[in-house]
Amino acid sequence: MSLVLSICLSAALASTTPSDDAVPADLILAGGRIVTLDADHPEGTAIAIRNGRVLQVGTDEAISELGSSSTRRIALDGALVIPGFIEGHGHFLGIGDMRMQLDLNGTSSFQAITNLVERAVETTEPGVLIRGRGWHQSKWSTLPKDSVQGLPRHNALSAVTPDNPVILRHASGHAAFANAYAMRLAGIDRDTPDPTGGEIVRDKRGKPIGIFREEAMELLAPVYANSTQPDSAHLAELARDECLSKGITSFHDAGSPLEVAELYLRMADEGKLGPRMFVMLSDSNERLAEELPDHPLLRMNHTQLRVGGIKRSIDGALGSHGAWLLEPYEDHRESSGLNTLDIESLKETARLALEHNLQLCVHAIGDRANREALDIFETSFKSKPERTDFRWRIEHAQHLHPDDAPRFAALSVIASMQSVHCTSDAAFVVDRLGETRARSGAYLWRTLTDLGVVVTNGTDAPVEDVAPIANFYSAVTRRTKSGEPFFEDQRLSRMEALRGYTVNNAYASFEEDRKGSLAPGLLADITVLSRDILTIPVEEIPSTEVLYTIVGGRVLYSRDK
Repeated sequence: MSLVLSICLSAALASTTPSDDAVPADLILAGGRIVTLDADHPEGTAIAIRNGRVLQVGTDEAISELGSSSTRRIALDGALVIPGFIEGHGHFLGIGDMRMQLDLNGTSSFQAITNLVERAVETTEPGVLIRGRGWHQSKWSTLPKDSVQGLPRHNALSAVTPDNPVILRHASGHAAFANAYAMRLAGIDRDTPDPTGGEIVRDKRGKPIGIFREEAMELLAPVYANSTQPDSAHLAELARDECLSKGITSFHDAGSPLEVAELYLRMADEGKLGPRMFVMLSDSNERLAEELPDHPLLRMNHTQLRVGGIKRSIDGALGSHGAWLLEPYEDHRESSGLNTLDIESLKETARLALEHNLQLCVHAIGDRANREALDIFETSFKSKPERTDFRWRIEHAQHLHPDDAPRFAALSVIASMQSVHCTSDAAFVVDRLGETRARSGAYLWRTLTDLGVVVTNGTDAPVEDVAPIANFYSAVTRRTKSGEPFFEDQRLSRMEALRGYTVNNAYASFEEDRKGSLAPGLLADITVLSRDILTIPVEEIPSTEVLYTIVGGRVLYSRDK
């Protein structure tokens, strides 16, 4: 019997059993601080769980009486219990895939990357693809002297990899760096045209330097097709273990095809999925038009899996000069970024979302991209005046024109943001936008929250580490790794930041009636932290550890095991 079926059957039996009050709790956590985010019972020192759901929150003495000799009891020893962290925007399989390639995060120069790849060649058979991810030219201490647009040429990398194709993804995921072998394999040369929505970065003579922005990365597809691809189930298992170790009980998967959603369902029914999943579909309009009317995933009431959105990307990333701006980049005046998706195609996606009662979730980072998305949302909503609760989302909403911030509130559009992007990207944001645009429009968490917009939080993993504690710290401090503040007036309070990672993310997937808080009857999804992140000195927040991750009353991660 599947985990989900067992939970549903148990809940049904419990609701019809006359002696329900006499049935003991399955699990009791006591001796800590329980922060529920439930307005009726906001705090306690103990919590009881039965049949995968919250039974009651109260004092140690009162909750103890709900147990029996068969009840598992966990002594909290002063630890903090909160509703389980919900990752509001990430790429689940990407987290697993990150573990199977070179990790280039933290590299301080192109030479350091070349050295890592050169060492990888020693253990890689000739002809086998070497992959990596995480480089960011704006975070290097030095750039090669022959750089183009602040980006390195492939020559040094190609020199140490004569017998292997190499593709290294930018930290943002919105650009790729290929060596000469990979470009030959893909048939790319100076005569290869830029695809719509993408750019091959070239030197003054028109020769590709090895950098491919946005849709131009698709030109490298033949290289991947010629290599062995990782097993998706294995990637999901790697991602599951990492997420559970960091306190994540639910995950919003920002763009996967139907086949991946079906994989999640199989894993859920086998009790192997771990975090609950909310999936935004990335399939083409043509496929969605064919599949959506009859596909069972969209009509399923499943506590482990909900397929409820369609994901589209209208622009790229700020770090790779791919975000679509209203005005040119301050440090690249020849460009205003890239529109990566035809507007008419996005309008058709909006029509499909309306027809099938799905959320439209649009990746928009630049102010032009956000405005275009809001325009489509507004037109779509007006076409359905009888509906009032769409909960469509703009994913990232990183840079807004000040005139567009109130439109999020007026249209009830969710701002699905990532706090850590702000503090990670702060090193180059002012360079890209200039001081005035950065101050008035970059990462406007406080402005949007004060306008009444639902602001959610996530990491965009594997772009950033899927680490809620680090993300929470970014939200309440706006401090970079070096401790420098970045427009601190946009900080959130600690309780606002916690709601953004729990209640708001549950609302953003139409699941606030089953999770996001620890109210009686809701799913017992719980994160236990070693320190009280709501009260300790702010500089101590990053040292907080996850002690337990509990999903549906089951301890799926324990720090001591």
